[in-house]
Amino acid sequence: MSQLPELPAGLPRLLNAIPAHGAMSLDEHLAVHGEPPLAHSRRERRDAAALIDRLERAGLRGRGGAAFPTAVKMRTVANARGRPVVVANAAEGEPTSLKDRTLVGALPHLVLDGGVLAAQAVGAEEVILCVPDTIDLAAPQRAIAERRELDGSAKIRLATVPERYVAGQESALVNHLNGGPALPTFTPPMPFERGVGRRPTLINNAETLAHIALIARHGSGWFRALGTSSEPGSTLVTLSGPIAYPGVYEIEQGASLTSLLEAAGGTTSPLRAVLLGGYAGAWVSAEKLRGLALSAEHLAPHGATLGAGIVALLSEDACGVAETARVLRWMARQSAGQCGPCVHGLDAIATSVEEVAAGSARGKARQRIARLATLVRGRGACSHPDGAVRFLVSALEVFAEDFADHARHGVCDACRRPGELPLPTASARTAAMALSR
Repeated sequence: MSQLPELPAGLPRLLNAIPAHGAMSLDEHLAVHGEPPLAHSRRERRDAAALIDRLERAGLRGRGGAAFPTAVKMRTVANARGRPVVVANAAEGEPTSLKDRTLVGALPHLVLDGGVLAAQAVGAEEVILCVPDTIDLAAPQRAIAERRELDGSAKIRLATVPERYVAGQESALVNHLNGGPALPTFTPPMPFERGVGRRPTLINNAETLAHIALIARHGSGWFRALGTSSEPGSTLVTLSGPIAYPGVYEIEQGASLTSLLEAAGGTTSPLRAVLLGGYAGAWVSAEKLRGLALSAEHLAPHGATLGAGIVALLSEDACGVAETARVLRWMARQSAGQCGPCVHGLDAIATSVEEVAAGSARGKARQRIARLATLVRGRGACSHPDGAVRFLVSALEVFAEDFADHARHGVCDACRRPGELPLPTASARTAAMALSR
């Protein structure tokens, strides 16, 4: 392999040389990152498995939300019986996240590099790139066509997935690729045991694969030059709300929230709260944001995580009850429709919160909502109800005064304002968001 272009140890890494418009071509990608260390000979294919050890030393964890150790997942698939399949998951049904469609739309070859390298490491011959059926497919289609001339590439194909919240869940993705609906299925068997085509299947988030592409080139030590000992490297964050330049930013793991907001030009309004981790995440009130670091260690006391890299700001002018009601109704409509807690439980919760928002709730509405949350938590066939309950419980705590005020006085002036949290309407999902540099 020829000598690699020098990539800075600092930031940006994934977003290095990202084009202002359109997608980076294969020639441009190779000029920035150099050729990936693809295996061409039989001996090199045997050596490709060493990439898993390198990822283990790097400490890379999945960027899809669960933060599972990437090397552990890959090693499990590599040791399974049968010829594996690699799935690059860029389905991204979370409305507050744009990072994966940014990678696929602007830097598709970084994702495909990671997919092909992961395939060689686990012994797979096929990579399936899954994207929402609502995005422009030109960039990934062009990238796949360009790579047909790159020696050592595994067979790559593109698959579209319905833009639905639960469609990106691993078992839902497998079910869809096997010809069924994009809905979660009961497990076991797990995808690594029997997934696409009943073969062992490695499913990695698009950002995770992009990191693999760079770690394979530059090593685990380079990756660990950023971040903390327990959370090394960089990560992509989608920042939205009252901020000068919303969009996708690359930050050092463990960076402060303040540094992220400063990089985005600062807030345009005083904040009431910040939602971390998306609509299955948790709220943190504005008075607790000072000195907050975006790491698992610092967010745990607040019951929060970054999840898939989501920071959604809520202005002081917004009503916490109205925003909570909007999101919970949307989450209820995103139900897989396969179990009572999801179908009936989430609908009952959304209805109760809507009644509080409308000022029509009777009696001890807050206690009734909390009781419903207890009945739903941990009883769903998939994690969707648990995520909605996590969002609700944090809202009841952070917006306690709003809930109490609505119970006493009904609708507030802020309720009449347009909602601030993004939901997937045609305008919200197609609006261009500025990319960080």
